[in-house]
Amino acid sequence: MVENTEGAGAAPDSSTVREVRISPLLGLPALQPGDDLAGLLAKSIERAGGLSVGDVLVVAQKVVSKAEGRLARATSQADLEALIRAEARRVRRRRDDLFIVETHHGFVCATAGIDHSNTPDAETVILLPVNPDASAAGLSAHLGTHFGIEAPPVIIADSFGRAWRTGTVDIAIGVAGMEPLIDLRGTLDWAGRELESTQVAVADELAAAAHLVMGKADGVPAALVRGAAVEHGDGSATELVMPPERDLFP
Repeated sequence: MVENTEGAGAAPDSSTVREVRISPLLGLPALQPGDDLAGLLAKSIERAGGLSVGDVLVVAQKVVSKAEGRLARATSQADLEALIRAEARRVRRRRDDLFIVETHHGFVCATAGIDHSNTPDAETVILLPVNPDASAAGLSAHLGTHFGIEAPPVIIADSFGRAWRTGTVDIAIGVAGMEPLIDLRGTLDWAGRELESTQVAVADELAAAAHLVMGKADGVPAALVRGAAVEHGDGSATELVMPPERDLFP
C-alpha cells in the first residue's frame, strides 16, 4: 500500500512506500464447539513473536463458526435448502440447486454462506456466525487484554464469489477495531486530480491478502498482517455491503 505524501505529480520515494508482511499463525488444533478460540489464537501469536500495535489479525470464518457451535446436519438436498432459507433474509436468484441469497447479515452470497468443506463428515455443514462483527470484537478485546495493548483490529474472513468475475476471493464478513473503508473522496490523486468516488475496501483487501498464506486446505485458519495502513475505529463489515439505493441488481 502506498501513501502519497509528495506534491501532485511527484514520484514516490522509499519513504512513501509501505511494506506489508503477512505471517501465517501455525499450530492451531482442529476447532470444536465451545473451544477457546481467543486463547488458542493468543498462544499461536506468542509463538509468532507476539502482537504489536498496528498488527491486524485475520481469522477464517470456519474456525469462528466451529468454536461458536454453528454446525448443522444436512443429509439431503431438501435439508440443505431448508437451512439456506432459514439463514436467508430473502432469495435473490435461483438456478436449479444454486441459491444466491441475502443473509440476515445483509451479505449477498451463494447458499447463504453454508459450506461443506473442512467439516467432520459429509453430512455436517458450517453456517456463518450469527454476528461476525461481535465475534471479531470479542477476539479483539481478549487479545488486547492478553498482550497489554489497545484492542487490535480483527477481521473475520470468508470466501465469496463476485459478480462478473470467476473464482472466489476472501472478503471481510466481520470487523472490529478498524474502519473497513478508506474514503478518498475529495483527496487528490498522484497527478493532482480530485477523486470523486473512490472508496477503498481495505478490510476486504487485507482478507484477500491473508488468504494467500492461509489457503483453502492447508490447516492455517489465521494470519497476522503487519505494516498495513488501517484507521482504527468502530467500523462494521456491514459498511462494505452495497446500500439498496445504489444496488443495480436488486
